[in-house]
Amino acid sequence: MFEISNMKEIENLVSGATFLGTGGGGDPKAGLKNLKEIIDSGKKIKIVTIDEAPKNSIIVVPYNVGSIAPIKKLTKSVKFTNPLEIAIKQMEEIVGLKIGAVVSSEIGGSNTPAALSMGSKLNIPAIDGDLVGRAAPELHQCTCHIFDIKMYPSVIVSEKGNIIIVKEYTNIDDYESIARYMSVLEGDFVAVVDTPMDIDNAKKAIIPKTVSLAINVGEIINNENYSKSEKIDKLTNLINGWKIFEGIVDKFVWKNEGGFLKGEILIKGENEYKGKTLRSWIMNEHILVFIDDKPVVICPDSFTLTDENLNPITNSQLKEGMKVIGFAFKSPDIWRSKKGLQFFGPRHFGFNFDYVPVEELLK
Repeated sequence: MFEISNMKEIENLVSGATFLGTGGGGDPKAGLKNLKEIIDSGKKIKIVTIDEAPKNSIIVVPYNVGSIAPIKKLTKSVKFTNPLEIAIKQMEEIVGLKIGAVVSSEIGGSNTPAALSMGSKLNIPAIDGDLVGRAAPELHQCTCHIFDIKMYPSVIVSEKGNIIIVKEYTNIDDYESIARYMSVLEGDFVAVVDTPMDIDNAKKAIIPKTVSLAINVGEIINNENYSKSEKIDKLTNLINGWKIFEGIVDKFVWKNEGGFLKGEILIKGENEYKGKTLRSWIMNEHILVFIDDKPVVICPDSFTLTDENLNPITNSQLKEGMKVIGFAFKSPDIWRSKKGLQFFGPRHFGFNFDYVPVEELLK
């Protein structure tokens, strides 16, 4: 068990979670704001391992669903200033039990802080882990499906005041469509609380120690005593990954479609990568990455971009002319299983080829 109690720790967490979020995971500015409010109120954020979680308790997953596209938000009347809090209270009424802990749906600059701040507001701990091991675009990319753990009952709440309770769904395609449609209807995002789990199921589904990993990543990124090359060495060693590119964003074409940012980025190589071109296909997060039209990172493995000072960049921040550095790292082993690839492999996203591990592609 450990506590997050000051702004430096918050900044490290958000930086690291954004780096691990593979271009998605929500707006890190919103994540910083959420956690700063907790610290400013005098509270601390308690992080526990799954073995330290309260026994005989229910663990739930609070997060936001929506596109990360940088669109102009529609003016709307706001009934709920904190829809996640409303959703948690509704969930407690449904299950008839007090929620004992929360766990992040994914690792990202906004969704990880959303879970942690909600736990602190309710005076319950957050688990050191998440249900993806990175950020991912759809509700399909949740480890619970690999273990046949249901995401229902679910509560979906909008700022406008809509409260939707999903008692049961036929399949994950339908549930994804319901949540995604609600975010489109809202104009940006909706708050979701789902996947109520007992300790036994939580132990199966949670990828452990990803919150502490994010903090450690952020400590390297934000440490002014390290040179750039030292930071790169320490980062790649920590995440068991690679720096695979450096260059300038030459072209970024995207659209906000069906509640997702969908697009493609082209980066012209510089320095040791001069003469090469990196291309990434994006669906909120980086999904497939090619260098000179040869695949180098295939989902569920991860690719993330930073600026030239190694500050992580979400795909909503990308602009032509930006200098960027690209990193790749492995997915958790569970996603490389046959069932994991059904939900997170390239064929799930409509591509007619199979997954190849990043370490083989980079040989």
